[in-house]
Amino acid sequence: MSIQMALAGASAKPTGKRPHFLESWEAERSMAIALSLAGELVVTRQRLDTLERLLAAKGIVSRDEIEGFTPTKAEAAERGLWNQEFLARVLRVVQQEAEALTATDDSSETIAEELAR
Repeated sequence: MSIQMALAGASAKPTGKRPHFLESWEAERSMAIALSLAGELVVTRQRLDTLERLLAAKGIVSRDEIEGFTPTKAEAAERGLWNQEFLARVLRVVQQEAEALTATDDSSETIAEELAR
């Protein structure tokens, strides 16, 4: 998978308008980023904890070995790609805001609002 394909998939825009719950768009954006990070962190932490416990219980890899691991160049490159995909997901709301400034909104909500005028 190319980096462009990975980033495009990680930042795919859902259809419809984004709901607003707070008074300012800046607060909404910050909250969306924080919640995206929190969701990513929770899933990652649970999976990491499971793996470390299973590996240690089976005597395969100790937690000290995990802490001392140094990735190869290929592994580091793979991690770098994942990091870029992650940031694209986390900052998707900022990207979508920039896209909205240059694109027209043909969502059903917008069309309905225009027809109601």
